Amino acid sequence: MTSSPATTFEDVLAEVADVEGWMTDDQARKLWNAARSVPENGRIVEIGSFRGRSLIVLASAATRGVEIVSIDPHAGNDRGPQEIEGFVDQAVEDHDVFNRNLSEAGVADRVTHLRKFSDDALGDVTGPIDVLYIDGAHRFAPARSDIVKWGAKVADGGDLLIHDSFSSVGVTLALVTTLFFGSDFRYVGRAQSMTHYRRHRMGPRERLRNGLRQLAELPWFARNVLIKVLIVAKLGSLTRFLGHDEPTWPY
Repeated sequence: MTSSPATTFEDVLAEVADVEGWMTDDQARKLWNAARSVPENGRIVEIGSFRGRSLIVLASAATRGVEIVSIDPHAGNDRGPQEIEGFVDQAVEDHDVFNRNLSEAGVADRVTHLRKFSDDALGDVTGPIDVLYIDGAHRFAPARSDIVKWGAKVADGGDLLIHDSFSSVGVTLALVTTLFFGSDFRYVGRAQSMTHYRRHRMGPRERLRNGLRQLAELPWFARNVLIKVLIVAKLGSLTRFLGHDEPTWPY
């Protein structure tokens, strides 16, 4: 491990290779590029940092002077696939490993960690956000709340990235009810389950096109749901017929 932040994308991939979390190389590239675009004195906010895998990418890519805020209560809930609650014993370890990973990656001094639930942290972040990355609770209500309440803080032209879109049922329903036909965020695309939106005011025709682009992703969502059902039913070997690597949860 290095004591200073990685300066290239290839270096940061090597840095996070052994950091536990859920992020593909393509998703890391999206985060890297988004953070690189933030001007000095801008702001990046991540909701749901777990042990720091994606946060290290964001913090390493950001220019000095960019404010980087991590929001994660490390409370032992919403830790990962099928780990919604009941993991309080792991909370202290998650927090300690998170801090150690940031320190070893050389980015601890760049990050302000708010050990709070995202709704409770709303008042701690004032002013516009240039890059907002949401990877918090995947249940419908908290996911929708993060998109609505934190999304309102994204600056014009700013980036909104959301993990487990078209993969998690709760997150996907939250997208359908907020962003599919909304007027404020244009759908840029996705890297696996990480969707990318840009704050951009749209008229009726553009909103319709924007919604149809997202609706076109629903077959891929149905595939991911079926994969999860097969894995839970201990029929993971069948997922190969859907082009999936059996041992992994789709993300």
